[in-house]
Amino acid sequence: MQSSELIHKIESSSLQDALNLLVELFPGKVLFSTSLGQEDQVITDIILRNKIPVEIFTLDTGRLFYETYELIERTNARYKTNLKIYFPDAADVEIFVTKKGVNSFYESVENRKECCYIRKVKPLNRALKNAKVWITGLRAEQSENRKNMPVISWDEEKQLYKFNPLINWHFDQVLHYIKENNVPYNPLHDKGFISIGCAPCTRAIEPGEDARAGRWWWETSQKECGLHADNK
Repeated sequence: MQSSELIHKIESSSLQDALNLLVELFPGKVLFSTSLGQEDQVITDIILRNKIPVEIFTLDTGRLFYETYELIERTNARYKTNLKIYFPDAADVEIFVTKKGVNSFYESVENRKECCYIRKVKPLNRALKNAKVWITGLRAEQSENRKNMPVISWDEEKQLYKFNPLINWHFDQVLHYIKENNVPYNPLHDKGFISIGCAPCTRAIEPGEDARAGRWWWETSQKECGLHADNK
């Protein structure tokens, strides 16, 4: 199947049908990276409820909230699974912390992005090394950088298809799915933490604030860690 034909087919299919088509075309090469957010929990539920053979993994930066670790355990128990966990290289973390300090990401955007690169981008690249399809829980409403992202596209740098099945979902649709299907989610969401990352870099948002205002709140950058910043 030609790339353009596959993209058209996926764009015109339901989420479940699209997943089934991808695992049929790329057996053992379709991976879903979950950050345990509400969107990601919806996709996890669809994959595991329907027994679709997609590998689900997450990145443990070493700075996550206690509630996020608890959600990993609750998700594993609920679906009788074991989410695969990728950690940053210990030597990279040791060098960075020794050289710049344990919380140096507050000091500059450069330091923060270096920390994100070590703790998130490098482990992600390792996880996706042999993948042909990378599934994400991105939604267009989440940020300016994401509003024009397509449902599926070819990532030239990583040499794989990036599939964003919820890109056109509204937040209310996500909440409705979670409620209707009793999907486990992070209790911090009920306390104003809409987008949850590392504990030192995430705060609850105020009414009327952008969904990602609580991420790296001390910055005026594009609020991206580098995992998705270069997507067109």
